[in-house]
Amino acid sequence: MKESFGTDWSSPPGGKMSWPELLGVTAEEAERKIKEEKPELKIHIIPPNSMVTMDYRLDRVRLFVDESGKVAQEPRLG
Repeated sequence: MKESFGTDWSSPPGGKMSWPELLGVTAEEAERKIKEEKPELKIHIIPPNSMVTMDYRLDRVRLFVDESGKVAQEPRLG
């Protein structure tokens, strides 16, 4: 699959695809750590009970947070 802007998203980029060690940290800390490793990724912070699209994007990491703003699900590409 190729996007119109020429980026090939048919295979994952090298390196990590998930960050289980970030469970329980603040969204800001998780975003900082992910950006240190993969600065090209877009980070989306998702509040509790929010709806999200079902599309799979290898340039995105969603941070699902709890009421206190801490990461509640393992962050992963997609």
